Amino acid sequence: MRAGPRYTRTAIFLHWLVGLGLMGTFALGFYMEGLPLSPNKLQLYSWHKWAGMALLALAVVRLAWRMSHPAPDLPLSMGPLARLAAHAGHWVLYALMIVVPLSGWLMSSAQGVPVVWFGVLPLPDLVPKSAALGVTLKDAHALLNYVLLAAVVGHVGAAAHHHFVKKDTIMTRMLPLVDRKSS
Repeated sequence: MRAGPRYTRTAIFLHWLVGLGLMGTFALGFYMEGLPLSPNKLQLYSWHKWAGMALLALAVVRLAWRMSHPAPDLPLSMGPLARLAAHAGHWVLYALMIVVPLSGWLMSSAQGVPVVWFGVLPLPDLVPKSAALGVTLKDAHALLNYVLLAAVVGHVGAAAHHHFVKKDTIMTRMLPLVDRKSS
């Protein structure tokens, strides 16, 4: 199956929903980290976990959609190295969108703090309680978040470069409000 000149409406919707979710979850994660222990901080941690699990679910849906609906072809003006970088960058983002929330879930499990999605659905612990493993997973979760943030910044930077410098259609094919006939 060959893709058209733009991503599907579903892919565009999922892209921007996940993008906004990542920005909100990053902001909440950085904000709550420096707060003193309080009921407010615990509530923020719950919200962060809810958002992380929702983003994990959306990432799985997004990946399934992407596997069944090919991306539009890259412009012919892109050389082989640029094409490789674009494909690698996308797959790194997909991998991190799955691994980062999983690392948070693993961390919560190891710390003995349950993940209760939206305060209703208790998720199973993925590993037994272990203080040492909890510390390691906390560090891994933080590091993976920084790697994901760097990948997102690189993704946005590459899209901006294509739009403002290369003046090609890379960015417009993912914009939701661009006329589908003119792009």
